[in-house]
Amino acid sequence: MSDPNLLEQNCIEALRKVYDPELPLSIYDLGLIYEINVDGERVDVVMTLTNPACPVAGTLPREVEEALMQVEGVTLANVTLTWTPPWSKENLSPEHQLLFSTFM
Repeated sequence: MSDPNLLEQNCIEALRKVYDPELPLSIYDLGLIYEINVDGERVDVVMTLTNPACPVAGTLPREVEEALMQVEGVTLANVTLTWTPPWSKENLSPEHQLLFSTFM
């Protein structure tokens, strides 16, 4: 796949299929994905979690890498976990903020 914009969009769709284990939202819609960088067939993602004590901190980044590797055209996926800036509900879109407020 030679179009980096299309590859990025396909990666976003893959990320929308990875759900937070405690909330009924994808990690993308939750605003956990801070960056997606496409360089040829390599995709680098910078993400966070809702809090540093999240019980899936050790497994979710690998799950994200696996989801990205399923995207046609991706031959290498790398996920970096960051805590800066910390996640907040403001990362959500307005419609997801309303939904999120019903669970908190």
